[in-house]
Amino acid sequence: MKAAIINTVIGTGSVGRVALGTADEIISNGGEALLCRGRGEAVKGYDNYRIGSDPDMFWHGIMTRITDRHGLYSRGATQRLIKRLTEYDPDVIQLHNVHGYYVNYPMLFDWLKTCNKPIVWTLHDCWSFTGHCAHYEYCGCDRWESEEGCALCPQKSEYPASFIKDASRHNYLVKKDSFTGVPNLHIVTPSNWLKHTLSRSFLKDYPVSVINTGIDMELFNPEHAKSSKLKEKHEIKDETVILGIANPWRETKGLYDFRELYEKLEAKAPGRYRIVMIGLKPSQAEEMPEGIIRLGHTESVRELAEWYGLSDIYVNLTYGDTFPTTNIEALACGTPVITYNAGGSGEALDDKCGRVVERGDLDAVVSAIEELEDLAKSGEDMTSVCADKAQNYRKQDRYRDYYELYQKI
Repeated sequence: MKAAIINTVIGTGSVGRVALGTADEIISNGGEALLCRGRGEAVKGYDNYRIGSDPDMFWHGIMTRITDRHGLYSRGATQRLIKRLTEYDPDVIQLHNVHGYYVNYPMLFDWLKTCNKPIVWTLHDCWSFTGHCAHYEYCGCDRWESEEGCALCPQKSEYPASFIKDASRHNYLVKKDSFTGVPNLHIVTPSNWLKHTLSRSFLKDYPVSVINTGIDMELFNPEHAKSSKLKEKHEIKDETVILGIANPWRETKGLYDFRELYEKLEAKAPGRYRIVMIGLKPSQAEEMPEGIIRLGHTESVRELAEWYGLSDIYVNLTYGDTFPTTNIEALACGTPVITYNAGGSGEALDDKCGRVVERGDLDAVVSAIEELEDLAKSGEDMTSVCADKAQNYRKQDRYRDYYELYQKI
């Protein structure tokens, strides 16, 4: 089997790791894989292809900021990509994110409609069926469901941001024309929530499989998380540790909800809780109360695993997400999770390993924290329960699911 795999990046970030992992599964079964990326470093030891260049991406980004026509530039880069794919002649084409300032999606999909190849397209967000945004839930917008489609986007300044024009109606129509009518296209979603959402979009006629995002259990597990000097370094004693992680933090990820949560916990039980926030920019850290342990972004997976392991509860206050891997990473390290009822964020949880509360209901978050504390005090082995639940999301099993789908189609 020869596969061409296309994504903004390969080998880094949650989507880039899935792209590389599926390539490894193909290669381990005697196949070949061409890794096509929009930016970032080539992966050593693999057949790599860079789509476009840094100046091309920069120009694409600048024009998006002005015209709101993201994905409608990079024509030369896309022509060269199509030429490379034609020469490579893959048996299957795996698409991930086709947004990210690196490809002209109408040109690419015009070619996909005529290339006579099986295509798997994994959707990691909602960009493919809206006129602009990657997640519509935050502002409660459902214009993408109407017959007229999107217009007057309330998230115009969010990724892929436009600071001048609103082209959401035009974008919606171009996407609908480009993304429908593709022979041999099979869609994959990481969550049941996104699969259900697609059934209400113009992509509803395609077959859809759910393949959850998997994680590396060798990196995220209770044993690796045990040996931590972080408590001593940050002077954490017997407090209940509440952890939050985002990259990047913004209002839609619950940045200011965490500040309010801190105030509620301090008012209820002063000194009983320590909140840790990882991924803050310096300006954001200054906005948070001094009682919060405020940390920047880290590339150290070991450090993240240690923070998950020493924390009593992981709290994810996202207002819109497809299937966040941080929830699973926390579970794998033996830590229960509290999250908002947003997208597929709660799908990995049950009453034994976490709680799902309505978005913005911080009183319910406080109550959920107390419930999980009581559950741990009752003698429930939370570490084992959470780690066992995470076994459903072993990355090797999920890559195998992709390989079996490729064989099937």
